[in-house]
Amino acid sequence: MGNNLFAPLEHIDYTKSPTDINSDLIAPNYSRGLSSLFDRIVFFLTGFIAGFIILYIFYKIIPLSICGGVLFGISYILIAMQNTIKKRLLKLRMQFLDLLEALSVSMRAGSPILKALQSAKHDLLLIYPSDSDIIIELDIIVGKFDNGVPLSVSFLDWANRCGLEDIASFASIYATIEGKSSRAAKIIRETQQIIADKIEIEMEIETMMTATKNEVNIMLFMPLAILGVIGYLGAGFMDAIYTTATGRIVATIGLALFITSYIMARKISDIKL
Repeated sequence: MGNNLFAPLEHIDYTKSPTDINSDLIAPNYSRGLSSLFDRIVFFLTGFIAGFIILYIFYKIIPLSICGGVLFGISYILIAMQNTIKKRLLKLRMQFLDLLEALSVSMRAGSPILKALQSAKHDLLLIYPSDSDIIIELDIIVGKFDNGVPLSVSFLDWANRCGLEDIASFASIYATIEGKSSRAAKIIRETQQIIADKIEIEMEIETMMTATKNEVNIMLFMPLAILGVIGYLGAGFMDAIYTTATGRIVATIGLALFITSYIMARKISDIKL
């Protein structure tokens, strides 16, 4: 087939996807992570401690450091929850790849798509818990089909909810071939291979960037360590920073540069799904 499997998706109308019909299952909400209240408390404390230390190094004003720590803590809750969403989607992506592989094997054995989905669910239950996203999605898709909803519409609805390009591409392909092609097994197998190759390339890029990310982290936080050491062991060398108006301005500029550098480093090193 080739890379034309991943054609533009502008023609897909996701708005026509139905909600669950006669089903007790609730479709997973991928706009939020799976963090608990305890996790959020840990996120807040982590951000608070980091914010307090950074502001204290720059200003040595405890009330300001506490207020800044609270703001950092609240901000870090949002950042950490976004990271949990990303991790959830990464996990779903790998689960989806396993689903395609199981579908391909089952359909090569001559099973129709619905039977292949049921067989794939049985296989996936051997490696994933019953409350994992992929198992819940399979239950929803099969349940909708039993109520007369075409599989293509269910796949499109899934793609719309999770926002993953790979699932959207598969949904587009299946919507095109549903009931029209006797080569469905081959098409699904080729789709699985293309997605697997794409994920493998991205994992190689991520591996190569790991060392660079570590170097960036060292370069970002080394100035903080130097400031902290000089501030406490410099025998008054840094007093002008903490006692004069000019020193406060310099400290504020330095803090702004640090935050800007951190944000830019994270954006540059971030790999989109």
